Amino acid sequence: MHNTDGVVIDATGHPSTSPDEEFWIFGYGSLIWKPPPHYDRRIPGWVTGYVRRFWQLTPSTSQDHRGTPAAPGRVVTLIERSFWASLADAHDSAPEKVWGTAYRIKAEHVDEVSKYLDIREINGYTIHYTPFHPADGSAPIRTLVYIGTPDNDQFVGPQDPQALAEHIQKSEGPSGLNRDYLLGLEKALDELSPESEDAHVTDLSNRLREIERRIKSGEVKAGVNGSSGPVPHEFAKVSSVDEQEETEKV
Repeated sequence: MHNTDGVVIDATGHPSTSPDEEFWIFGYGSLIWKPPPHYDRRIPGWVTGYVRRFWQLTPSTSQDHRGTPAAPGRVVTLIERSFWASLADAHDSAPEKVWGTAYRIKAEHVDEVSKYLDIREINGYTIHYTPFHPADGSAPIRTLVYIGTPDNDQFVGPQDPQALAEHIQKSEGPSGLNRDYLLGLEKALDELSPESEDAHVTDLSNRLREIERRIKSGEVKAGVNGSSGPVPHEFAKVSSVDEQEETEKV
């Protein structure tokens, strides 16, 4: 074990907690509306120093797989703002605040939830720690966050927005449609705060809706799916890892 900024970390990168210590996780993607089990507090807020982008592949070995090995879907990751600024991104601006939610996990379940999240966030995502700023203005909280860094094999880097929206629209895997992940994230962000919109997510969502409008009107052929119905996204608190794994399939 070693100490990182006052937090004792075990060999796997997880915090070693005692019953009176707090353990927080920051969610910036599907964790916003598909929370981990065994949390007792959920707080909206933001982190800084990062940019959220749909630049991570979602292969079939992931719990939230929205694609197939032959045609992986796309999910979000965080990129350090300084590195992102060096890239040629068609979406050339990004909010200073990356909004999401922080969850406090009950001390007696930290090990169980950490192992569950390691499975859910497998393939390219690694453990990092960052200050989280609660929306109510209370003191920052140190949170664990899973990030797909640019050196992982699933990181694809800058994408043409239209091609990316088209790829998301047609991608599907055992966990469902990739479009539902995108539109679910847009909806979840809209519900956090009047200022929590992410222009990258909004633009991709608008492009996807236009693609589906054109499919519905017969202007273009559908990909894997031509659905333009509502996103079946519903926030639900669960009480166990087994129950949470079931929610990941819908």
